[in-house]
Amino acid sequence: MIHEPNLIAAIDIGTTKIVALVGRKMFNGSIEIVGIESVPSTGVKRGVVVNIDETVDGITTVVRRLEDRLGVKIKDVFVGIAGMHIKSVGNKCYKFIDAPNDIRQSDIDHLYHENFKLSIDPNAQILHVIPQDYVIDGEPGNTKPVGMSGNRIEGNFHVVLGNKASIRNIEKCIERAGLHLVEMILEPLASARAAVSNDEKEAGVVLVDIGGGSTDVAVYYDGILRHTAVIPFGGNVITSDIREGCNVRLKHAESLKIKFGSAMSEGERGDVVVTIPSSEGWEPREVIVKSLSFIIEARMQEIIEEVLREIESTGLYNLLGAGIVLTGGGGLLRNLVPLFKFHTGLDVRLGSPAIFVGSSAEEGVESPSLATGIGLLLMGMDKPVKKKIEQAKLFPDEPLMEARKTASAEDDDDKLKDKQVRKEKSKLKRKERETLTGNLFGSLKDKMAGLFDEKDSPM
Repeated sequence: MIHEPNLIAAIDIGTTKIVALVGRKMFNGSIEIVGIESVPSTGVKRGVVVNIDETVDGITTVVRRLEDRLGVKIKDVFVGIAGMHIKSVGNKCYKFIDAPNDIRQSDIDHLYHENFKLSIDPNAQILHVIPQDYVIDGEPGNTKPVGMSGNRIEGNFHVVLGNKASIRNIEKCIERAGLHLVEMILEPLASARAAVSNDEKEAGVVLVDIGGGSTDVAVYYDGILRHTAVIPFGGNVITSDIREGCNVRLKHAESLKIKFGSAMSEGERGDVVVTIPSSEGWEPREVIVKSLSFIIEARMQEIIEEVLREIESTGLYNLLGAGIVLTGGGGLLRNLVPLFKFHTGLDVRLGSPAIFVGSSAEEGVESPSLATGIGLLLMGMDKPVKKKIEQAKLFPDEPLMEARKTASAEDDDDKLKDKQVRKEKSKLKRKERETLTGNLFGSLKDKMAGLFDEKDSPM
C-alpha cells in the first residue's frame, strides 16, 4: 500500500444527501479538493439518523464510488453532526496558580478538563469544549494567558452537548460501513470554518446554514465562538408547504422551489403560470408563480424570526460588524439575501467555501451547499492524524514478491534443520545422563554386596 499523509476524508450525513469528500493539504494552508461524491439520503430526518441500515448503505455507496474513482482506500474520516438534540451551555472554571504564579499550559489544560465534570443530563454527551476567554485576577478578556502572572485564573467555555443515542447511531453507521471515526464535528462549526473569514469572526458575524432538515446558527465575536443553536426548520419544510399549498407531488414541489421559487413575493408577476404535466394518472396542474413565492416567503420569515431570536439572546446584535453569512443548499433560494437584510437589519452575504480552496479537480466547490463538507476537511487539516487514506498499489513488483517468497521458504528450511539438530543433541545428552546414572548405581550395588559376603576375612 502507498500512503499519502496529506490526504483527508470527510463525510457529511445530511437530511437530503450524503456527501463524501477527499482533500489534500497544501503548503499555503488551503486545501485541494481531490474528489466529491454524493448520494440521496433516506435514513436521516432533520439531521438525525432514523434508519441505520439505509444510512449505512448510503455511506458505503458514496465511499465506494469515491475510492473507485480516485484509486484510494478510505479508512479514517471526519464526520459532521447536527439535529435538534444539539444543545449548548456556558461554563466557568477557575484555578489558583502555584508559585511562582506564572500561568502554564498545564493550568489551561486543567481548566479545560474540568468542563467534563459538568453536571449534565444522563442522556447527554459532551461533543465540544470551546475556550472563549480567561479572567486573570479579575481582569477579563485574555485569550492567550500562558506566560502571564497571576494568583487566580478563570476560564469561560462554550460546551456543546448532544444526545448519547443520536451520537452512538452515527458511530454505528460509520463502523458498519467499515470506516474509522476520527472525530465528530458540529456542522455549523465546520460551515463557519469554510465560509467565514477570520476578519469577519473578529468583527462579529452570524453563520446561518440552511440545510434540508434544520437551520444551524453560530455567532462569533472577537474571533471567539459565542453561541450555537439548531432551528428545526429547513428546506424540506418549505418543499412540504409547497406540496400542500399547490396540491402537487413532492418531487414536483422540490422542482418548483428550485426553478421558479423566490423568497420574496414582491416583484413577482401574478400572471406567470407554471404548468405541471399529467403523469401516472395525475391531472395537469397550474401553479401561479406569485402564489408559490407567497408560500416560500411565509416559511422563510418564520426561519428568520427564529434566527433573530437566537442572535438577540447573545446580546451581541449591535456588535455584529460583519452581519450574516448564509450557507447550505437553502441559501441558494432566489432573493433570500435581500429578505434576510430586510427583516434583520444586518448586512447579509452568501457564503462560499471557495475562499479556502486552493484548487479543485471538481466543479461546483464554490457552492454554499458544500460548505459543511469542505469545512470538515479543513478542520481535519487543522487536526491531522496519521494514515487517513491509503492508496492501493495496482501493479506490485512481481520479482520482488518472488524474491520475498523464496527467502521466506529458505528461512523455513533453515528453521527446520536447526530444529532437527537441536532434537538430536537433546537425545544424545539424555543417553549420556542415563548411562552415567546407571553406572553410578551399579558400582554402589557391587560395593554394598561385598560388605555382606559369606567369605569374610579372618579376625
